[in-house]
Formats: sequence, C-alpha cells, structure tokens
Amino acid sequence: MTATKQHMSRGLLLLMSVATGLAVAGNYFAQPLLDLIGRELGIGPSPAALVVTAAQAGYALGLILLVPLGDLVERRRLAVSLYAATAVFLLVSAVAPNGTVLLASTALTALTSVGAQIVVPFAATLADPAERGRVVGTVMTGLMLGLLLARTASGALSELGGWRTVYWVNAVLMVLMAVLLRVFLPRLGGDGGGGSYLGLLRSTMAMFRYEPLLRWRAGIGALSLASFSVLWTALTFLLVQPPYGWSESAIGLFGLAGAVGALTAMVAGRLADRGYVQIVTGVGTVLLLSSWAAIAAGSSSLVWLLAGVITLDLAHQAVLNSSQNVLYALRPEARNRINSAFMTSLFVGGAVGSALASAVWAYGGWTGVCVLGATLSAGTVVLWTLERVTAGRAARKPANTPADTPAHAVSTEG
Repeated sequence: MTATKQHMSRGLLLLMSVATGLAVAGNYFAQPLLDLIGRELGIGPSPAALVVTAAQAGYALGLILLVPLGDLVERRRLAVSLYAATAVFLLVSAVAPNGTVLLASTALTALTSVGAQIVVPFAATLADPAERGRVVGTVMTGLMLGLLLARTASGALSELGGWRTVYWVNAVLMVLMAVLLRVFLPRLGGDGGGGSYLGLLRSTMAMFRYEPLLRWRAGIGALSLASFSVLWTALTFLLVQPPYGWSESAIGLFGLAGAVGALTAMVAGRLADRGYVQIVTGVGTVLLLSSWAAIAAGSSSLVWLLAGVITLDLAHQAVLNSSQNVLYALRPEARNRINSAFMTSLFVGGAVGSALASAVWAYGGWTGVCVLGATLSAGTVVLWTLERVTAGRAARKPANTPADTPAHAVSTEG
C-alpha cells in the first residue's frame, strides 16, 4: 500500500510515540537496579554493569540485522512480530535464576526491541514532507521518554515487588502494543523491490561508502550516545554512595530530570522543518561538552548534578533528532537502511560508552567518568566542525554527475 499523509492522525502519532518508548524501555530498566540485581544474583558491580552493555550490544545487532528488513517486507507485520518477541524475552528476564540467563535475555530483548526503529521511519514515511521534522521529533520524544522514564518506573516498581516486577509489567505492555499496532497501523510494503536479505545487508553497509553525510552523522551520533551512556551507567554508582546514599527508587527519579531534556525533540523537529537543522546540531554538540562541567561539580552538589543531567539530555536529543532529519531526506526509498546504518553506529557507541564507564569508575571514580564523558563530547564538536568545513568545500566545487550515487548502492538484489 502506498502511504499518504492521511494515515498520520494525531491518535496514530501518539500510539507510535508510546510504542517506541515502551520498546526501548526494557533496555534500561536495569540501570538504577544494578546494585540490587548484583546482590540478589551474587555478582559484583562490574559484571552487573554488563547487563547495560548487553542491552546496548543486542540493540546494535538488531539494528544492523533486522531494521533493514523494513525496506524489503511489509512493515506492519515486521513491527508487530518484533514487539511480540520482545514481550517473550522480557518474561525470560523476569524469571532469570542467575546472571548468565539475565544477560542472555537482556541481549535478546534488546535485539527484538529494534521494532521501535521500524516505527520511527514508518512515521517519517506517513508524514507530510513539510511536517516530517515535527512528526519524527514527536516519535523520538516518546522513545527518549521511554528510555529515561524506564529508570523511574524500575526504581518505583522494585520498591513495590522487587526488581523482577518491572519486567513482568513491561512484558504485558509490549503485548498490548503489538495488538494495537496490528489494529491501527496501515499496511506498508517495503521499497526494496523483492531483493534478497544478503543483498539488503550489503546495500545497508554500502550506504556508508556512498553517503558522506551518513558517515559524519554516524560518528557524531556514536560519540553523543557514548557520552550519554557514560553518565547514565556511572550515575547509579555515584548515587548509592555518600554523600547521596539513595535507594533504587530515588535513583530512578533521576529519569524525570532527563525527561525534561527529551521534550526538546519536538522543538528540534520544528526548527528542522524551518531550515535550522545544522544550527541545532552545532549548538547541541557544544551543550553536550559544556554539560560535563556541571556534572563534575555534581559529585557533591545535587543542584549541579541536576543541571548537568538536564543539559546533557537536552543536547543529546538535539544532536540525534537533527541528524535523523538530515538523513531521512537522503534516500526515501532506502530510509530503513539509512536508519539501520545510523542507529547501529549510535548504539555501538552507547555500548562502548557503558563498558568504558564501568572500567573508568573502578579506577578513576567520578572524576575519571567526567573526563571520559567530556572527551567523547568534545569529539562531537570536532566532527560537526569538520562536516561543515567539508560540506562548504564540496559546495564550491562543480556539480557532480548522477553517476556519483551508483544504483547498486541502494539495490537489495542478491
């Protein structure tokens, strides 16, 4: 079925926003509960933190292996199948008897939770081009709120019924989302022309070769999410110690602070629709770097810590949303493959950031974590500057011929 803008009602946009948020939430439940999970399952802080890394790595694998299928097969069926599978793996996490099973189920949950990344380009396709930034921003607000409020929900539910309760609750919600998406999403076939799966994967990787802008934005996004993950992985370890000494539910409330930043996605989307997308990215990278000064002061000051967390989340969302709006305009027929390549890079960065945060915390404490986060953030400023310089030089050169974008770069034929 050919998608038209009439399919994007406000109710459908709300459903897609909630669905993306709930899908990614399962990958972040463990962050405020690492100390509690470690004690119950008999594992130390560093192995417990691997739950976060497993989620990031599983999500990255799903992005590269499953998301490109949206350009090849009927997207509603793909999205519904992934949401149902996520519910099953959440149930396995809920009954996990040891750390090994929890790690495996977390990775599998993350693998199939990329259904959220089928929904995002789905929304971009249904949207009127003049409102694509707003629509993508709204759906990404739902995604980021799910990511951040997962910490608040997990902290509260763990107080009520233990850390396993949140997995039971989210499993039920994912079943509900699968049913609602099946009922309300329009049928939308892939644009890949019936090619092979291996050809699809090859063309996804070819996007990096033939789209310089994708390379720049993938690097910026990876460093941004790495910095974001460094904060949220190490924050739990900071807040359980003096001078804070907070409970899991109190730590989870920090997700509310991050949610304030996530709400900027809609603003960033509207600015992108008005032609300010590059400015949004540049300001976002500078704010990302600046936020770490406040976060460093937050080792003993809650006010500075809150200010730093809000600024970092606001900046990361601005960078992410503006990059998506730039990339979704490149090749409409290959939107899922571009999204796959971009988001895979992001979540590889996130997995690396989480792993580095655990190691640096063990040897350098909060100061080391802040130096790491600031270094990664500085990288986003450098890459964005280089992207703009390179784009300026390219604009001064004679126009290239259409042959510069070979057809096989987007082909899915085996």
